[in-house]
Amino acid sequence: MLRIQAPLHYHPTNAGPRWHICACGSIQQGTSSLHDAEVNPSGYGERKNRKHPGAYIDKDGEARTFDRKKISRKRGGAMRGRGWKYGSGFVDGVFPVLSPMAQDILELVQKGTDDAKVWEALDDVPPTHALWDDVLNVAVQLRLNRQWDPIISVCEWIVHRSSFRPDVVCYNLLIDAYGRRRRLGKAEAMYAALLEARCVPTEDTYALLLRAYCTAGSLHRAEGVISEMREHGIPPSATVYNAYLDGLLKARCAEKAVEVYQRMKRERCRTNTETYTLMINVYGKSKQPMSAMKVFKEMQSLGCKANICTYTALVNAFAREGLCEKAEEAFEEMQQAGHEPDVYAYNALMEAYSRAGFPQAASEIFSLMQHMGCDPDRASYNILVDAYGRAGLHREAEAVFESLKRQGMAPTMKSHMLLLAAHARSGNVARCEEVMAQLHKSGLAPDTFALNAMLNAYGRAGRLDDMERLLAAMERRGTRDVGTYNVAVNAYGRAGYLERMEAAFASLGRRGLAADVVTWTSRMGAYARKKEYRRCLEIFEEMVDAGCYPDAGTAKVLVAACSDERQVEQVTAIVRSMHKEAKTLFTI
Repeated sequence: MLRIQAPLHYHPTNAGPRWHICACGSIQQGTSSLHDAEVNPSGYGERKNRKHPGAYIDKDGEARTFDRKKISRKRGGAMRGRGWKYGSGFVDGVFPVLSPMAQDILELVQKGTDDAKVWEALDDVPPTHALWDDVLNVAVQLRLNRQWDPIISVCEWIVHRSSFRPDVVCYNLLIDAYGRRRRLGKAEAMYAALLEARCVPTEDTYALLLRAYCTAGSLHRAEGVISEMREHGIPPSATVYNAYLDGLLKARCAEKAVEVYQRMKRERCRTNTETYTLMINVYGKSKQPMSAMKVFKEMQSLGCKANICTYTALVNAFAREGLCEKAEEAFEEMQQAGHEPDVYAYNALMEAYSRAGFPQAASEIFSLMQHMGCDPDRASYNILVDAYGRAGLHREAEAVFESLKRQGMAPTMKSHMLLLAAHARSGNVARCEEVMAQLHKSGLAPDTFALNAMLNAYGRAGRLDDMERLLAAMERRGTRDVGTYNVAVNAYGRAGYLERMEAAFASLGRRGLAADVVTWTSRMGAYARKKEYRRCLEIFEEMVDAGCYPDAGTAKVLVAACSDERQVEQVTAIVRSMHKEAKTLFTI
């Protein structure tokens, strides 16, 4: 990894003893002048008697040791161009130990709401050589806390107001923070400033730019980053490609992610554990658990060792399709490999039982997690609420929701949405309205998912007038998606209002939304109830022509539309032929 030094522009008036903070947090005294440090940055700190290992406290509060040589000032200092690395936190996993001065700066920045006041306060900090490491340590600590705006404030101060010459790490932190905030213009400006400052971009710089573009949905710009790297004779590494895959995964661009993965293999780019974990997640979120399993097998055949994140991703891939037996096998294999399940692994297994319709099994895993000393998080409670809700056990779902609050955890939007869905399935509209009122009282504005759950409650209860009023309000606010119209199509179809159903279906195209398999199947279901077999086949053909592939639910609806044996045989032949012709959405 290329390193850019950050020499200071100021010269102290005193030549007395100088103190500085090492990566391990110890304080050392130096007597060399600052001018000497500028001329020969490796001259200070060259002590050959450092035979004892350094010590630090890790993020879990455990005492750890590390090799001082690996992060010594002889190689550029604790943070000087080396300390922070994309995707891995710090070199050798060493997290910053903040000095008293750094702690003060961190508190100042976290409290400050006005950048100008923060900058004025930083201007008043005594300019010492240790200040550089202190400020960079603070910025990286803020990154660990995912506090992007304070990072911008601190690093912009370094660039525009301080006497330091910003290095590549400073610019990378700014590119990362602006990218997270979807401020592409500023992220690009920081990249341009990096080049103007004669800093050499590292692979982390390109990785951060790629993720910023993917997060914002600018895939053509992301490809431009890869092209620019090649123009400069820099072959994209696994770090860069992994960042690209991560961005595409978060942007839900699964097909593009598979394309990039195939490109990696064609270019003989060395894939690693993170690459395979990302691809397992890509296939899992695309509802292709068997493809995820093939990636896992490929990983094992190449001798690449899976970590707990890999196994959790595999469990999740099966969980999304309710394949609890396969999820159990992956969970057991994870334990046999010597990995102790964490809360994310337990949650994935709970999700598998929830989707498969076994709430009691999900509850048993919840109890097992507690028995094993693993504290459930908010997601654990949400999964259990959903498990009971899916099974129609709304009282049990309510009890888990209340237990969440007793644990001192504030219910999120998703918590309320899942409780709403549980009561909607039971037809308890009054309780749904109470939950919605609680949501407003908590200061949370209902999102599209919560509103869809309320819409579904009205539809299931046959209160179509209330459903239409809420739908109209959602359309005015722009808070509607495909799921919104799926609820309306299903409700009208169940009530037998075919004209209203077709109007709701047509609204999708007018609003720039594409019907999914649920929309088409719900539409077919309305005609299947009236045994209009030919109309169902017509809609089925429209669905296939539109590029939407049918699922098991579609097949059930077609069979339900049949009124004689001949039609059943015809539908069976159609389903079988499509099954034979069906290809995996993405090749491996």
